[in-house]
Amino acid sequence: MPLVNISILKGKSPEYIKAVADGVNSAVIETMNFPDDDRYQIIHQLDPECLQLQTREGDLVMMHLVMRAGRSNKSKQAFYKKVTENLAANPGIPAANVLITITENHDIDWSFSDGVAQFVV
Repeated sequence: MPLVNISILKGKSPEYIKAVADGVNSAVIETMNFPDDDRYQIIHQLDPECLQLQTREGDLVMMHLVMRAGRSNKSKQAFYKKVTENLAANPGIPAANVLITITENHDIDWSFSDGVAQFVV
């Protein structure tokens, strides 16, 4: 159940955007053991001058996951590998052009609705 902010270049087709979103979500579920229906993604489309990744060219993706603390280094490493494999397969983004960051927080830091911290009893 991470909150995933995904930044891509502006002007991509709905199919491209869906492939990125699905590839990230699939990797999260497969490698970090989140439930199948936990999907919270924000996709930002940016002009090339607003999405810079060193000197890399072509399709670029930067993503930032915010999630509850507790996932192992091994599961995060598996996620990094799986998401780049997924995005290389569809829609064809080179693994070198994918930047991923993760920020962890605590149960009290989440409210999904109704002004309630659902993880805190």
